[in-house]
Amino acid sequence: MYFFKNKFVNKKDVLLSPDDRGYYFGDGIYEVFRVYNGKIYEQAAHMQRLQRTASEVRIELPFTIEKMGHILTQLIEKNGLNEGTVYMQITRGEAPRAHPFPAQVEPILLAYCTEVRRPIATIHNGINAITLEDIRWLRCDLKTLNLLPNVMAKQAALDHGVQEVVLHRNGTVTECSASNLMMIKDRVLYTHPANHLILHGITRAVVLRLALSQEITVKEEPFTTEQLLLADEAFITGTTVENTPILQIDGKAIGTGAPGPITRSLQSEFERTFAQ
Repeated sequence: MYFFKNKFVNKKDVLLSPDDRGYYFGDGIYEVFRVYNGKIYEQAAHMQRLQRTASEVRIELPFTIEKMGHILTQLIEKNGLNEGTVYMQITRGEAPRAHPFPAQVEPILLAYCTEVRRPIATIHNGINAITLEDIRWLRCDLKTLNLLPNVMAKQAALDHGVQEVVLHRNGTVTECSASNLMMIKDRVLYTHPANHLILHGITRAVVLRLALSQEITVKEEPFTTEQLLLADEAFITGTTVENTPILQIDGKAIGTGAPGPITRSLQSEFERTFAQ
């Protein structure tokens, strides 16, 4: 069961118009919500980010935040989803192809559920990564449909036999192709500040709160690829990856080359936040 425009429909009844601006301009926004035990995790934070992105790109939300939350709850119930994700996308609407915003256009909402198991193996065993220059636009804080650079980066990782790409701008680490990045050095957690160069990750925010609660010093400041390679630990955070350790970057072991104790501890605390 999907939600499309203003009603619940079967997937075969989702009829996308070729005039949808999301199709030919990527003129739209989205959110991916994690579902644990049939409930949306950090729903308020996700909705706040969605609302902010919509405001910044000047897309009028088709429903109130409260109404959209109710739609997602119904969608989860109708699909019997216990563990997985809900994808929600809002495009500016349908109009003949022209760059300026069309007048009196109605935004289009699409949402659906996917059963996705937690990636226990990679959370426990870790992943490897490579570094690449960050060629994305300068508003990475907005969760828009323009993801081709991220797609290319993720494919580059797979082409190199690893699972993720660490992006950097002239040597300054930003984030990864589909996740935020954190590193540990001398029991200090470093991560790029939440400005226009990275997505303000929901899991990222939760992990920073957990780190502070464990009396781990947190520094939201830029660091270089050279500093990252000398880290004691490194890990990614994200809605679908939770806290996943990075074992190697560009073939070089991070720390001992095994998941570190702080990463492990933060993941354990993270699991407590949705097990309650």
